[in-house]
Amino acid sequence: MDVAVEAAPALDAGRVADADWWRGAVIYQIYPRSFQDSNGDGIGDLAGITRRLQHIADLGADAVWLSPFFKSPMKDFGYDVSDYRDVDPIFGTLADFDALVAEAHRLGLKVMIDQVMSHTSDQHPWFVESRSSKTNPKADWYVWADAKADGTPPSNWLSVFGGSSWEWDTRRCQYYLHNFLTSQPDLNFHNPDVQDALLDDVRFWLERGVDGFRLDTVNYYFHDRELRSNPPAISGYRGNDAPAVNPYGYQDHLYDKNQPENLDFLRRFRSLLDEYPGSTAVGEVGDGPRSIEIMAAYSSGGDKLHMCYTFDFLGDGYGRDFFGTTVARFEEGSQGGWPCWAFSNHDVVRHITRWKGFSADQPRLAKVMASLLLSLRGSVCLYQGEELALTEADIAYEDLVDPYGIRFWPEFKGRDGCRTPMVWEGGVVNGGFSNGKPWLPVPTEHLTKAVDQQVGDPASVLSHYRRFLAFRKAEATLVKGDITFYDTTHETIAFLRKAGNEAMLCVFNLSEDPVRFVLPEDLAIAPVDGLGFHSHVEENELVLEGIDALFARVG
Repeated sequence: MDVAVEAAPALDAGRVADADWWRGAVIYQIYPRSFQDSNGDGIGDLAGITRRLQHIADLGADAVWLSPFFKSPMKDFGYDVSDYRDVDPIFGTLADFDALVAEAHRLGLKVMIDQVMSHTSDQHPWFVESRSSKTNPKADWYVWADAKADGTPPSNWLSVFGGSSWEWDTRRCQYYLHNFLTSQPDLNFHNPDVQDALLDDVRFWLERGVDGFRLDTVNYYFHDRELRSNPPAISGYRGNDAPAVNPYGYQDHLYDKNQPENLDFLRRFRSLLDEYPGSTAVGEVGDGPRSIEIMAAYSSGGDKLHMCYTFDFLGDGYGRDFFGTTVARFEEGSQGGWPCWAFSNHDVVRHITRWKGFSADQPRLAKVMASLLLSLRGSVCLYQGEELALTEADIAYEDLVDPYGIRFWPEFKGRDGCRTPMVWEGGVVNGGFSNGKPWLPVPTEHLTKAVDQQVGDPASVLSHYRRFLAFRKAEATLVKGDITFYDTTHETIAFLRKAGNEAMLCVFNLSEDPVRFVLPEDLAIAPVDGLGFHSHVEENELVLEGIDALFARVG
């Protein structure tokens, strides 16, 4: 079906200049509610984002990823969509979005948007019609099932946000599936009409000049047709996509997600993107023991997603074995697929807080971990404020708005702590985010880390990000090269990135104790200066200070 978009600007001819731009790209995630408020209502908006795009261009990112700004009742702050083709008034208008895209493209930034396709809001017209009867044209657009003989739900499936993932509906006297809030009913991807409608909505945004998509919960699209119950979780493994206090981790999610039919839909999705050369997609894979393998399968073959990321690097794991094993699992099963790595995002505790126990020097830790993330083979997602080394905010219960945190308080405080407003000016009310009362409080401790407090300091974390991103962009080895790990001891990670005849040695010490790394006999190196690290070379050894790194060209 053709989609007419009268107000949309003409397609950006620059989109096809480098159709492979996504490979090795650095994607800066913006949480619109918290980036910049332009009208004083305390909520960030599209006009505010447009005003601050220069910061992202100066940082050296290649693209922005906008968390949802679609029309929504905001029960899950935009991840419950009621209209896939319009902007929610709190964020602005379609004209504001077009202006944002135009400014981003002027600055050389691509624009990716968060496409939430596994579920909608219960206020979406599709669901309103679907629940009205068992015979209406959209009766089968969502996942409906009869109760068991005793009235209980059709399976034991659990919601990520707590409780059963089945909700009784008195209109149809059936249960409907929701993997998250009860107000987020799951679409029935087994119905080809649903797929067609969702792909038409994707085309709408491609026609407006969008360069790509982040696909929310991409492995949740399909459910088992037979509605078989999940078995218990693999012994000793509780997964990494739900907090320990959530019984969701007690199950091995074989049937409520990760279904093989998803591969064919992803091929349909990719076929649509291929009609718009240079467009791309990164999928969010939320799972336990199979996450890396699913990530590899979804991005392999060149006919599905361009790249995926998982929650493996978004949890509490740290150290040589953790990082090395995770990357090795992907490389061994990637089948030519391409990863996208991230340490923080809008769903998890900020990584500087998660890893604070490994170094008392937070700025130093932030610089080294950023350099590690930006040196791995793959694309990278940076989360707003990460470049300032913002810590997780401690939000009081009375200030919480996240339904996930409210449900599992106090053992799990939800996601509000990583979603507090961006801080632009340390000496201005609310850090320069808003003239009104922010929707979440601005932590006092964040003000000293504001952009204007760091931008002129060559030793700041922000300056390191800018410096390292410029270095990375100039090195083909770090953008698109292969990766080979060396055997190491202690908490040392060492690998070689190679592209053509060029190679770069990357070595990191993740402990506070100084270590030595013996160079392989056939490796002649020239250390790179000016990156702000303190390690050095002594004959055939690298001498690494605690929490430090060394980069060297290999010749």
